[in-house]
Amino acid sequence: MDDARPGAALAPRRVLLVDDEPAVRFGVSDFLKSRGFAVEEAGSCREAEAAFRREPPAVAVVDYSLPDGNALELLPRLKEVDPSVPVVLLTAHGSVDLAVRAIKEGAEQFLTKPVQLEALTVVLERLIENQRNRQQQLARRTQHGRELREPFLGESAAIRELEREARRVAASDSPVLIQGETGAGKGVLARWLHDHGPRAEEAFVDLNCAGLSREFLETELFGHEKGAFTGATAAKPGLLEVAHRGTVFLDEIGDVDAPVQPKLLKVVEEKQFRRIGDVRDRRVDIRLLTATHQNLAELVREKRFRSDLFFRISTVPLRVPALRERADDVPVIAARILEGLAARWGHARFALEPDAAAALSAYPWPGNIRELRNVLERAVLLSGASVVRRRDLRFDAAEAASAPYDLDRTLIEVERQHIERVLRAEGGHVESAAKRLGIPRSSLYQKIKRFGIAVPKVR
Repeated sequence: MDDARPGAALAPRRVLLVDDEPAVRFGVSDFLKSRGFAVEEAGSCREAEAAFRREPPAVAVVDYSLPDGNALELLPRLKEVDPSVPVVLLTAHGSVDLAVRAIKEGAEQFLTKPVQLEALTVVLERLIENQRNRQQQLARRTQHGRELREPFLGESAAIRELEREARRVAASDSPVLIQGETGAGKGVLARWLHDHGPRAEEAFVDLNCAGLSREFLETELFGHEKGAFTGATAAKPGLLEVAHRGTVFLDEIGDVDAPVQPKLLKVVEEKQFRRIGDVRDRRVDIRLLTATHQNLAELVREKRFRSDLFFRISTVPLRVPALRERADDVPVIAARILEGLAARWGHARFALEPDAAAALSAYPWPGNIRELRNVLERAVLLSGASVVRRRDLRFDAAEAASAPYDLDRTLIEVERQHIERVLRAEGGHVESAAKRLGIPRSSLYQKIKRFGIAVPKVR
């Protein structure tokens, strides 16, 4: 039966078959190919390790006895390259002791020969599905929480045009550059493109590049080998490997340091990258989505962004309109945000009075949807009521414009005060505050410690 999963044609289920008997390899390989697997063969430990390093498979099937060693010697070397790949061990002389040793070394399954091919197929299907689930769980840990999952709320001409363009390119595998102001919903659109594209069942990994050092960005994206630098006590797969067969979304791509840009270009053009401290290239199959609030063409003219990378990532440009360009949509978006707040806090519902809805539509929203969410959350918290009224609304930009600005404050003082305000607004939740600030949680903890900030008690 053909695999009808979205993305199946893009991501064949690759199996590395290791056996020194050509006849056995032929029979197993032919059967697996008839079941929709892509099979690469190897006849020795050396050949298996080389194939595994070139491109880790979805699963490896390894015979115990090989001309230059055995599976128990090969297993640790394969796991060092990529510990996430499940390994099935085959042997003609099974024993409880050998099975226990194989499992201890990292084998997922232990089967005796001659193996029933239908049973082997079931085992491989289950292992690949389990691996996909693990990748998706790991990917979810990297994602920023986003309450607003629908990027096309409203009926304005600007948002309807964006929806038409997005639906045309969703099924494509081409890179997409999403442009728009900060807080306009670029990340929500990126997730929508993934969910409605051919890789929807695979992992979606996102990373905000704003403010990240070159070293941190490289290790997050590409991973590192054991001993690559001080503190690298174990090999670590990067987000590119986590997203294999899925989608990588790089927010604020314009902030990526110049030394990292050619490495990204290699990923886009050749589907290859190299872990920090490694000497071998690895292959990866991803769709790349990027976003920025900056004018990348201007950065290219200023020699701050590579022109070849710009042309490659901007194959399909999409622009998310600012909230002030779609004022009639504001009440609809506000209602959806209030639905999310009610669900999060276990409340029946929150509603907007007409005067509050009119005030929201009239405001210019320099912070876009992110600012709208802040204003509504603050209104609900401070009023304690189920209905948001005009007098409950406090607009961020209006307050900032009316307050006198102290030009004698240092940047450190400004940063400390802003972190304190965001922590208060998030009720002491450090993870939520880090997402709002657009920095990793570990970085926020470091700033809290450096500035001696007292974190409010979590509500």
